[in-house]
Amino acid sequence: MSVTPLRALPIDELRQRTSTKWRKYGEDVLPFFVAETDYALAPAITEVLTRAVQLGDTGYTPPEPGVREAFVGFAARRWGWSVDPSHVFWTGDVMMGVVEILRRVIEPGDRVVVMPPVYPPFYDTVEEAGGVVERVPLVAGVDGWEIDLLGVEAALAGGARAVLLCNPHNPTGTVHTRETLAALADIAEGFAATVVSDEIHGPLTYAQKPFTPFLSASDSAGRVGYAVTSASKTFNLAGLKCAVMVAGGDPQAKELRALPWEVEWRTGLFGALSNVAAYSADSDEWLASLLAALDANRMLLADLLAEHLPDARYLPPDAGFLAWVDLSAYGWGENPAVKVLRDAKVALHHGPLFGSEGKGYVRINFGCDPDLLREAVERVGALARS
Repeated sequence: MSVTPLRALPIDELRQRTSTKWRKYGEDVLPFFVAETDYALAPAITEVLTRAVQLGDTGYTPPEPGVREAFVGFAARRWGWSVDPSHVFWTGDVMMGVVEILRRVIEPGDRVVVMPPVYPPFYDTVEEAGGVVERVPLVAGVDGWEIDLLGVEAALAGGARAVLLCNPHNPTGTVHTRETLAALADIAEGFAATVVSDEIHGPLTYAQKPFTPFLSASDSAGRVGYAVTSASKTFNLAGLKCAVMVAGGDPQAKELRALPWEVEWRTGLFGALSNVAAYSADSDEWLASLLAALDANRMLLADLLAEHLPDARYLPPDAGFLAWVDLSAYGWGENPAVKVLRDAKVALHHGPLFGSEGKGYVRINFGCDPDLLREAVERVGALARS
């Protein structure tokens, strides 16, 4: 059955938004940096938030907001993953959840493996939890990026106590295979280490490479792991605070129950309401339309780069609406986003913020109208030809 791609909102409406994407720069700049998308909310989310405002339902988040049940249902429908409801907890956002879990599983000064180039807050999160970052870069191949399993094993053998996994990976858009995740779990279990998996981009995986939740990859993954996720990236809800923490087994669930009570209280009421609506079956059709739009845009970007920036290197992501593009061939320095913003008036995310592996790279948000994406690449292409 064909799916009609979701249409982005007109730019004059988008510029009325007050979020970071539309307020950081002036109206002469096209914003493609932060991970906000340009679509109207899923109708079920609009309905529940509108009703809450009408009722003045703006108080404290209740002890049982329905997040647990909604996520369990979504995981079963989307991935065939049967999640024990007693293993599901919630907090304000994914990075909050990661910090709190790391605080339970490491001691101050312990090393935590991260896999650059990776979402910049990963570095800060490890430090906030009292840990020390141990870098084990992804391996770049012709067909994509892969976890350096031997590197992870060496890091854990050398004393690292945890692995902070990005699955699917940001910024490369890599969807790690079940076999790779199971191997990572086996390695971690062999060293009595913990894996914390950020899976916020999981619902945005394209059909060609199915998403495997880390905790479902194998029995050992359930024994060593935690997952943290949210509907916020998929459904554009970053300002409404709610994330889900999932324990791989009863011992991990015991650790999550022992977290300070305010960890749960950081969940915003609107965040809980919107996540429940997003995870409901009522939003499945909207999500299918979103994925159709993003799938078309990721391939459109490949065509646009080939036409206007032929020396750029880009591998369409397996998941998400973020493109990792190497512009180093153009000689615009280690951080080409600076020149692109100054001279082309296009705001891209700064590659070096993702780690030294990001030198020469930019990250481009293609969760937008195709014509806007076309204009942005044409502007940067003109800069290359000047």
